[in-house]
Amino acid sequence: MALGRLALGTVGASRRVSLQRGLLFLCALVLLLLSEAVEPLGASGSPGGAGDSSGGSHGLQKGCEADVTKSKHPTNRTKKPFPVLSFDYEHVKTPFEISLWVLLASLMKLGFHLIPRLSSIVPESCLLIVVGLLVGGLIKVVGETPPVLDSQVFFLFLLPPIILDAGYFLPIRPFSENLGTILMFAVVGTLWNSFFMGGLLYGVCQIKGTDLNTVNLLACLLFGSIISAVDPVAVLAVFEEIHINELLHILVFGESLLNDAVTVVLYHLFEEYAGVGSVSILDVFLGVVCFLVVALGGVLVGAFYGILAAFTSRFTSHTRVIEPLFVFVYSYMAYLSAEVFHLSGIMALIACGAVMRPYVEANISHKSHTTIKYFLKMWSSVSETLIFIFLGVSTVAGNHSWNWTFVTVTIILCLVSRVLGVVGLTYVINKFRIVKLTTKDQFIVAYGGLRGAIAFSLGYLLDKSHFPMRDMFLTAIITVIFFTVFVQGMTIRPLVDLLAVKKKQETKRSINEEIHTQFLDHLLTGIEDICGHYGHHHWKDKLNRFNKKYVKKCLIAGERSKEPQLIAFYHKMEMKQAIELVESGGGVKLPSAVPSTVSMQNIQPKKPPSDRAIPQISKGREEEIRKILRNNLQKTRQRLRSYNRHTLVADPYEDGWNDLLFKRQKLMEIEKKMSKMSNYLTVPAAAPDSPTLSRARLASATYVLQKIVYPQAYSSKPTSDDLPTIKVDLASPQSPDSVNLVNEFQKAATQNDPDDDGGLVMKVPFADKDQGEQDNKKEQQRLMRCLSDPGPGGDEEEDEPFLP
Repeated sequence: MALGRLALGTVGASRRVSLQRGLLFLCALVLLLLSEAVEPLGASGSPGGAGDSSGGSHGLQKGCEADVTKSKHPTNRTKKPFPVLSFDYEHVKTPFEISLWVLLASLMKLGFHLIPRLSSIVPESCLLIVVGLLVGGLIKVVGETPPVLDSQVFFLFLLPPIILDAGYFLPIRPFSENLGTILMFAVVGTLWNSFFMGGLLYGVCQIKGTDLNTVNLLACLLFGSIISAVDPVAVLAVFEEIHINELLHILVFGESLLNDAVTVVLYHLFEEYAGVGSVSILDVFLGVVCFLVVALGGVLVGAFYGILAAFTSRFTSHTRVIEPLFVFVYSYMAYLSAEVFHLSGIMALIACGAVMRPYVEANISHKSHTTIKYFLKMWSSVSETLIFIFLGVSTVAGNHSWNWTFVTVTIILCLVSRVLGVVGLTYVINKFRIVKLTTKDQFIVAYGGLRGAIAFSLGYLLDKSHFPMRDMFLTAIITVIFFTVFVQGMTIRPLVDLLAVKKKQETKRSINEEIHTQFLDHLLTGIEDICGHYGHHHWKDKLNRFNKKYVKKCLIAGERSKEPQLIAFYHKMEMKQAIELVESGGGVKLPSAVPSTVSMQNIQPKKPPSDRAIPQISKGREEEIRKILRNNLQKTRQRLRSYNRHTLVADPYEDGWNDLLFKRQKLMEIEKKMSKMSNYLTVPAAAPDSPTLSRARLASATYVLQKIVYPQAYSSKPTSDDLPTIKVDLASPQSPDSVNLVNEFQKAATQNDPDDDGGLVMKVPFADKDQGEQDNKKEQQRLMRCLSDPGPGGDEEEDEPFLP
């Protein structure tokens, strides 16, 4: 047995080694192809037969000119030995190189997850940057110039998939509940970091001996605005690996998403002011207005395209194949439209994804939903991998200007400003939060402020003619990125384990949790309405009502627009469980020869698919169910009846024999206990149906009990003036003030009219009539209290649940 296990382990180890060797071989092959791709072609590659070291477009232009020349002089054409085959790399150079880069990124990602020991120590982003450094070094060794991460390529092609994936699958509930905290960190925190770092860097640059006297204040503030923003790509890459709890993840990631508006405004303002050279009070005021325009404008553009995408998806029931295309195209159009007016493209993408998702998912098919989900994940993962690889390549390829003072002070100020900003803002935020941010939470938020490719791309966009210190800025930015990604990214996992920070718990949502969540939302909304405080839950309820009454009817097709949220959640859970059952092998496989009905409808729909409607119940069946529930619940109420001095409930129509026997038994137990008890307590009961019925029930039930059950125990009028009595006013049984003490320690001075129905008067029945006169006087002097419910008897269990 041991030998078998050893053999299996050896086979498994050999398989892993062979897989790793094969993967290394593929990576080496791709690197070789990349090095060959950037190498200029020789005589064999040029159409004219001479060596050409120009770019692809120039080579293509020469080829076209040669073809035109040959067409003008057909007699000079030479016959090719084999006219079918030819080598024309310039024709496919650009897409071929892009495919090689994507293939390299995918292989690196695959190899990273095949080595679990490495992935548990080093974050994926660190490994990808190292790969980029190796590729850039290899290209430089070959004798070519490595490609640099172009800002246009980054902002127009690599960044949008990552932001769209984050915005489309953004957890709306925790994001909205912590929106105030996120905005404080994103707006106030970013402003603090920018001005704090820019001001102190300017002070350091004015010190003699640092060789930084040429750097003015506006240039330092511009650099501070670039380097102060937390990068969403770096935060996603690190925080998804350490599985931090949802609160900390949404705080740091939400800050990295929303600080884009502040960064864009500060960047453009300081770039403009640096060219002019002066700033006035009006410029500061216009800067605040610009921030509001950029942020709110981006949100409005994204919301507009999101509503447009949801409305379009309402009519795609006949062409399910193109449903995912509308989601991607409308989202990208929102990003580009925002960038046209220099608004926040990141805010536009987040708003578009968050607005369209609930309506689009209600309209599209499940296959389209799966396509959107996995395509976004794949697209964002490849973009993220390429970004980190190109950061490493750009480090090797760029022109650097190293200044020890500037780089060192930048790293120190990044850490100090982040810590001071988080601690100061948390002190203010905790005064308004119910769930306070602890010291551990503040440390993780401050330590998780990573910088990434957005800062590098913004620095790369600077014009060297206006900013001669551009190379020094880029060197400092790359150093800060490497410090935050490598040092902070690699040490945050052991620090989270050391501090025992709560991690994310992978739990599946259940119907019970959804019911309790909605119940608490309604309860808190009601409490706010009662208190007259229009808080978060009040406005959330208003928005949900407006959405249900107007928006859903316009953006969701069919009966699903009227479907309650709980029913929709149940259908989603049902579908997910069915898919898991089929994937686990528990489902029944259909024969492969039978074509799929859904696929046939997608290709050529013969008839419109029927909308899934909520199952209807007939009126007769509904009345039958109501009758069964009413009767069963009424029987339960009859068995466990209770009264109090405010609500004396009895049904005037319930005078059956079983009910009377039950009351008689209770009264006999009361008589036995009253002879021994000195004080009687009132047990509260459920509210009655109406005050009028309460009065009728009390009078009828009391009269029947007097005549049948125990005629000596009760009387409608007091029979003895020596006994302390309690008078119950039947006119208003709901009010506690209707109970009046009558003749408590002395005889009544006057007699009531015998025809006056003053209410029910209760006296104490004495079981032992042979007691002494002394005991009788003591009993008469005691203050009697209304006995509404004798409580559980001796044969009843004390922990029996009470059903009102």
